[in-house]
Order: sequence, then structure tokens, then C-alpha cells
Amino acid sequence: MTVPVLTIDGPSGAGKGTVSRAVAAKLGWHYLDSGALYRALALAAQKQAINLQDQTSLAEVAQTMSLEFICASQVSVMLDGEEITRQLGLESTGNAASIVAALPAVRQALLQKQKDFKRLPGLVADGRDMGTVVFPEARTKVFLTASAIKRAERRYKQLKEKGIDANLTLLAKEIEDRDRRDSERKIAPLAMAADAIFIDSSDMTQDAVIQEVLSLIR
Repeated sequence: MTVPVLTIDGPSGAGKGTVSRAVAAKLGWHYLDSGALYRALALAAQKQAINLQDQTSLAEVAQTMSLEFICASQVSVMLDGEEITRQLGLESTGNAASIVAALPAVRQALLQKQKDFKRLPGLVADGRDMGTVVFPEARTKVFLTASAIKRAERRYKQLKEKGIDANLTLLAKEIEDRDRRDSERKIAPLAMAADAIFIDSSDMTQDAVIQEVLSLIR
């Protein structure tokens, strides 16, 4: 039996995670946050004092690390049995993940790990190359984006609510820099699949985006 797959790709801060988790919950499908794989790898590398440009060592960690998404009222992420959910959300982790994600050996090592999340009754996969590289066969593909300043404002609000100090101008620059790295990398760059549906969430509520994505599936 064919396993249905919905891919939601787009740049950092576009709301992919929130939308993907909500859609997966409403459909009763499995969920893959591919960005969490790279963030988890970056964390594992930092804990082991591995240079973020050391492709061989990073690939070895990528192949052996165990990552699990526990879906309850909130999604918890476990790395080798340790909960790392909060650490994944740090800006420093995101920036480190963007560096390791550009390395060909790392992307190859994590490719099969991502494919293994494809199980019945279905999968919602969130990332940057889900519809172009990991699941090109997916029947439904979405490219979700928003302006850089709108994404920076959302991130600023999230950090402030968590009691974390932040600078809006610096956040916007980091987002633009990350977009450029992700779009210009030679292996699996951030790109919209030719058969994807384009959604700009700059002036949309999260609920409106969720309903639009659900309508594509139903």
C-alpha cells in the first residue's frame, strides 16, 4: 500500500513546524521535522567538541545518533535518550545546523534516516528539500514562506515570551544570512519543487495556513 506523504518546505521562520505539526495531528499521520535532525547533529557535534566542518566525523555521528519525536500535547525531541527540545530552539543551534547542513557527507548520511519516517497511515515532512530531494514522489507539496522581516518579528516575539533577550535587527540579518546559505549551497539547496503549491504566510494567521494545507489533502 502506498504511503501518502505531504511535504512542507520553506525558509527558516516561515511557520513550517507549527503548521506541519498541526496538520499531522489532525490527519493522525507521522511527523518529520528534518531541521531537527540537523540541529540535533549540530548539538551532538558541539557536545563532542567536533569541528562543524569535519565532514567525516559529523557523518559518523549522523549515522549512529538516535532521534525520536514524541508527539503529545507538545512535540518532544529525544537525542540518544536525552530530551533536547529546548536546546533545539536556540539561535546558536540553528546557525550551527545551517553550517553542517551544507556539507555533502552530512546530507547523504541523514538521507536514509529521513526516508525511514515514511510509514502508514502517512507522513507530514517539514524542511527545505523534502519535496525536491527526500520525497520527490510525494503527491502533495507545499512551499511555505514569509518576508524576512515578518519572520524576524515572529522569532523576536517567541524569544521574548520565553524570557530570552533578542535584537530584532540582528535576528533579521541572521535570517537573511541563513536564507542565503541555504539557497546557495551546492547540495540540496532550499528550492521550491516544480509541482509545489506556493503559500506566502506574511499576512496570514497560522490557522488560515493550516486550513489551506488541509484543504489540499482533503
